[in-house]
Amino acid sequence: MRLTLILGIILLFSFQVYAQISLNGYLRTYNRLRLEQDGKLTWNDNMLGLKFEGTPSDNIHYYSEVRLRSFGFPDVHSTSDLQRREKDLVQSWGLEFREAYIDVYGFVTEDLDLRIGRQRIVWGTADKLNPTDNLNPDDLEDIFDFGRHLGSNAIMASYYWNDFTFYGVYIPVFTPAVFPFGEWADAFAPPVDLPPGAQIGAFEDKIILPENKLSETSSYGFKTATNLFNYDLSLSYYYGRDDIPLFSSINLTPVDTLGTLDAQAELLYPRIQVVGADLAGSIGDVGVWAEGALFLPDKYYNNITFPHPQYGLVTQKEIALDDDPYLKFVVGGDYTFKNGWYVNGQYMHGFIHERGSENLNDYFLLRFEKKFMNDEIKIVPLGFALSFTEWDDIENNYGFAGGPEINYYPVDALEISVGAYIIDGKGQNLFSQVKDLDEFFFKVTYDF
Repeated sequence: MRLTLILGIILLFSFQVYAQISLNGYLRTYNRLRLEQDGKLTWNDNMLGLKFEGTPSDNIHYYSEVRLRSFGFPDVHSTSDLQRREKDLVQSWGLEFREAYIDVYGFVTEDLDLRIGRQRIVWGTADKLNPTDNLNPDDLEDIFDFGRHLGSNAIMASYYWNDFTFYGVYIPVFTPAVFPFGEWADAFAPPVDLPPGAQIGAFEDKIILPENKLSETSSYGFKTATNLFNYDLSLSYYYGRDDIPLFSSINLTPVDTLGTLDAQAELLYPRIQVVGADLAGSIGDVGVWAEGALFLPDKYYNNITFPHPQYGLVTQKEIALDDDPYLKFVVGGDYTFKNGWYVNGQYMHGFIHERGSENLNDYFLLRFEKKFMNDEIKIVPLGFALSFTEWDDIENNYGFAGGPEINYYPVDALEISVGAYIIDGKGQNLFSQVKDLDEFFFKVTYDF
């Protein structure tokens, strides 16, 4: 009933302003299953994305994107669950409000534009993985689709002066990152220091959000961009909070004589400052880019309470995040060979969730692809990410994720994709935490 009402309102609005509005979007179905575990189904995603856009006058432009989505599997536990009028436990569904903003061109002066509302503010020139892109919260729901962000309610001003553009952004409300669900969350789980011989039993955590007042929740950023010698360049600054939480306390409670400890943890969102720079251009026929971000964090402690054989429960204060600056960066390039093969490669130091100079790992990302049959088929025989955590002992400290993919375009705007995600690794790293979760995927997307 609610879904019908929402669709009715959207369609009514569309017809009422048809002369001024442009409506387009996409349909997508996306399914995944485990290569092991008897082909366990893990991903069932069906989505209708609608984008509304219009320019009713020379000074006004508006844009909005919403997603109607059915995601997940039936969650029925009793006959009463089968009787719900919303049918949400039989076929889960929801509405995602992605963006909705108004552009005001020539505000006060012809060189100043404003954008007001929920918006995705993209900073950085690297391919999907951008250390300077910190204004919007990360959307890490799909571990294989890095680079996604949520929109933020913000005000952005753009001022144009000669060959320079100056940006100022203010975001009043803090929004945390979205984490992967289920077993995939282990990829971002930080290790917990335990007494010798101990192991974690039950684990509970509590997130401490910033107090709901502007001095605690707001963030802002500035950027200057220009083009010099055919290279796009920018310098940026961000002040706000990290959208991935940090341990602030862990209480370890013994539950048996075998060394099993239950853990109760609290996490908070640390303040950060980020000074960034990026460039993009080409050297001959090779596209190149580089992006770096210097993080200036505050110091935070983690109070760990655990049983001591002589003194009972003791609390040990450890540094969870030091105030030493640390640098994340990405360099990469792409090239299309004369025979049609396309290659894209990047080297990255420091992933999204990594903090502190001693905790930044190295990643190599590489992708080969080629189109055949008048671009109706695209194959990706090799596309992967490779991580290294200890260069002195690579064979025991590495991670790998990637696999082959085939894309078929039978008609315009329709894409059918099949492929696999293969994961492996050793030691403590992003991919080794989920190395037993290899999957096959099938995806169909139509844009209209």
